[in-house]
Amino acid sequence: MQDSTPYAVGIDVGGTKTQLRALAGDGTVVDRVGSSAGWRPHDAPAAADWLAALVRDALPAHARPAAVAVGGHACETPRQCAGIRDALQERLPVPALVVGDAELLVPAAGLDRGVGLVAGTGSVAVGRSPDGDPVQVGGWGAVLGDEGGAAGLVREAARAVWAAHDRGEEPDALATGLVAAFGVAEVPALGAALESATDVSAEWGRHCPVVFAAAEAGSPLARAVIADGGRALAALVVRLAARGVAVDDVVVAGGTVLAQPALFEAFTSALAESLPSARARRLRVPPVQGALALARSLL
Repeated sequence: MQDSTPYAVGIDVGGTKTQLRALAGDGTVVDRVGSSAGWRPHDAPAAADWLAALVRDALPAHARPAAVAVGGHACETPRQCAGIRDALQERLPVPALVVGDAELLVPAAGLDRGVGLVAGTGSVAVGRSPDGDPVQVGGWGAVLGDEGGAAGLVREAARAVWAAHDRGEEPDALATGLVAAFGVAEVPALGAALESATDVSAEWGRHCPVVFAAAEAGSPLARAVIADGGRALAALVVRLAARGVAVDDVVVAGGTVLAQPALFEAFTSALAESLPSARARRLRVPPVQGALALARSLL
């Protein structure tokens, strides 16, 4: 027999891991964390197949979802999200919603409106226009953007040490740290090391702790890179404000900004200077809680 208890299902698909949380009317909770391997957000049918299989595997035998909401890594445009949603509803004929993963932060914090700002490997900020349409700024990847994210900080750190080298300065803690991290002999070789990365965001981003260690060791270059990263994150919020997004509450998540107090402080300081009315708050719960809140709203 099929279980008649409805399950609201929320899914947070991150760059490396995925969390699914489902809540039944009787209070039963299902919570699963697994790999994001196989997630293909630019192929709507494949993404929908992957999500439907995830839901079926997670729910108890004979149970079924009543609504599904997904925050998906690399879901970057409304058209892309709608395509995955439509394909998912063909496979699971229940109300569904698909948004970018950063859009989970505001509902996860229990808010109806505000800005979701993520600074992990990359960086992005999202909000809603006065008409309710999604607005995203940033998130352009490590080569073009992602300032304030781990990969962007490493890119800017490399630029800073190259500039210092060109000025004839002796390598400081940031230069020696990057040289060691990338396994090269000297600063000029950093360019080829960065260009040889096959997964630019991941391979650059994993060296981000070098920047913060150098700052703690007294490197002015590293401290300037972090300060600039904080200002760049604040600038994302400023861009949203210019487009009519409510920015009084800025919900912040991401492994880099939450794990590195120097970056968070640089961001909040720049935000207070640019938008005194905006208030930054760390997300204290998993983002999947926002997906679950969105799923319950569909019911």
